[in-house]
Amino acid sequence: MNDLQDQFKQAAADIKRSGERPDNDTLLRLYALFKQSTDGDVHGCQPGFFDFIGTAKQEAWSLLKGMPQEEAMRQYISLVRQLLD
Repeated sequence: MNDLQDQFKQAAADIKRSGERPDNDTLLRLYALFKQSTDGDVHGCQPGFFDFIGTAKQEAWSLLKGMPQEEAMRQYISLVRQLLD
C-alpha cells in the first residue's frame, strides 16, 4: 500500500474513535469525500423521496463527480486533521 492510502485509512480510523460529533454539514462532507475516495463517482439508484438523509448523502457525493480519488483522499485526510486538532 502507498503512503496516501495508509494516511487515508488512519484518518478514517481516527475520526471513528473521536469522541466529538461534527456538525451535519461536516458529516456530509466527510461522507462524500470518503465515498469518492473509495468508490469513485456517484452511482446507484437515487434514494426514495422520503429518505432525506440518503438523499442528502447522495447529493453531497454527486457534487464531487469527476474529482480524482487521490484528491478526495487528500481532502478527507486534511478535513479529519482539522477536526482533530
